Amino acid sequence: MGRISLSHLRQYDAAAIARYYSLRPWRAIWRSLRIIWYFAGFILGLKFDQWFDQSEREKPHRAAQLRHLLTALGPAFIKVGQALSTRPDLIRRDFLDELIKLQDRLPPFPNDIAFRILRLDLDAEIDEVFDDFSPDPIAAASLAQVYKARLKTGEEVAIKVQRPNLLPTLTLDLYLMRWAAGWLSPWLPLNLGHDLTLIVDEFGTKLFEEIDYLNEGRNAEKFANNFRNDPTVKVPKIYWRHCTQRVLVLEWIHGFKLTDTVSIQQAGMNSDALIRIGVTAGLRQLLEYGFFHADPHPGNLFAVAGDRGAQMAFIDFGMMDQLEEEAKETLVDAVVHLINKDYTDLAHDFVKLGFLAPGTDIYPIVPALESVLGDIMGESVRDFNFKTITDRFSELMYDYPFRVPAKFALIIRSLVTQEGLALTLNPNFKIVEVAYPYVARRLLTGESPRLRRRLIEVLFKDGKFQWQRLENMIAIARSDSSFDLLPTAQLGLSYLLSDEGRYLRQQLLLALTEDDRLHTEEVQQLWNLIKDDIQPARILGAAWGALASFSTTRAAALIPSMMPLTNSRP
Repeated sequence: MGRISLSHLRQYDAAAIARYYSLRPWRAIWRSLRIIWYFAGFILGLKFDQWFDQSEREKPHRAAQLRHLLTALGPAFIKVGQALSTRPDLIRRDFLDELIKLQDRLPPFPNDIAFRILRLDLDAEIDEVFDDFSPDPIAAASLAQVYKARLKTGEEVAIKVQRPNLLPTLTLDLYLMRWAAGWLSPWLPLNLGHDLTLIVDEFGTKLFEEIDYLNEGRNAEKFANNFRNDPTVKVPKIYWRHCTQRVLVLEWIHGFKLTDTVSIQQAGMNSDALIRIGVTAGLRQLLEYGFFHADPHPGNLFAVAGDRGAQMAFIDFGMMDQLEEEAKETLVDAVVHLINKDYTDLAHDFVKLGFLAPGTDIYPIVPALESVLGDIMGESVRDFNFKTITDRFSELMYDYPFRVPAKFALIIRSLVTQEGLALTLNPNFKIVEVAYPYVARRLLTGESPRLRRRLIEVLFKDGKFQWQRLENMIAIARSDSSFDLLPTAQLGLSYLLSDEGRYLRQQLLLALTEDDRLHTEEVQQLWNLIKDDIQPARILGAAWGALASFSTTRAAALIPSMMPLTNSRP
């Protein structure tokens, strides 16, 4: 590394970067002095305000000063500011409003530099590839700026050009951040649960992924493939012929930023419909595909008036992450255990997810979980929001050995940001009114054995069937107008008649006759809940669909499996 350029570095490598700058200490020293000078001036300003009792009056000025400071220090610090802009639990409101401006309101770099990068990477003159090329950038972000043009073949495109000299700037700042993390960790008031350098390393890994535009193009196509059957989600097409590591050419999106509520209303789009699209798409990314957009800030999401109704367009796929299958399953487990108020099992889930270190004594933590999360799913369920969870969870961070794994820090950031966008569109919207029906529908339809097992865990507690939970779940699922009970009933009947459903058949028979009585009252309540959706012809169709693949042999095997249960009752 001492004799080669940093341009050969394609992935984040903390050791290689450290070796490079250890041979160039003057660069690290000079950069450190500049950073210290900037932050010293800012901190002295805050202290000055306190000494002269003018903190309240100077708040807007200091918030703007912090934004300008981070902008002046360059891309790595801008990305830190962007991350903090979505953390209302860490940053006070006045500073938050200024840091949000770092998301897409940054000074552009000179056009002649951008055009030189384009000519070098495309190996052609700009007018040989594009028509109607915008003379100035349409938007400028921390790592790139965007121009609008038209390909010679007629398609309107956005051209993303990377800022110059990114690698030397980013690697030097990451090197200094990592060095500072080693010194600061013991003095921080938060119980991070692990070495702060790991957080810097995760940050560095994501930054390197973001500045590789070929990687971003692949991410966009993978995301588009996941939502290929969802007409409410739009992903721009990538024009690979003109893409390089520093240049990305993609379809131009005709839409409005989600924060532009006036234009959205004038275009005749329903704000609540857009919120439902965004929340459902976010849940599908986490719980179905495990591949999620980790940077859904207002500059990356657009409302589009499509031919078949409102669409949400996602752009900027540089910051993505993958949730492994085991983590997805454990997340569902955690939701089920939260619903069931099984706080011991919930603590074990936190260990599996990495929020608690392996070997942690969870039993002192269980009462704390119950006191903090006990009413989250209770009477106040309509007031539930992700920020409530974040705020309450942060209370535990001080007293118990909780940590936030880097992957889940991205998930939390994504959820809190999307919730903030939803509230921008409609301040009275309750995100749970979308999230609950989705989760209930997913459990009720039970497309996979794993989900069916989770449904059983929700419906049975301490060996007893929870009639009220089934009623609540059906009522919640039906609150989503797209939910159709009959296909769900068909899936349920198919499952009951399958070998896999043997345990549930036995438990349902016990539930119907438990406490030595027939539970006709509970069955009647369920019928009253669903009867308006039931039509005789559709019932026959659902039953026939479930029985169609049910062989005579399996039917014969089913009867003896149920006989011991019926014979055991007086």
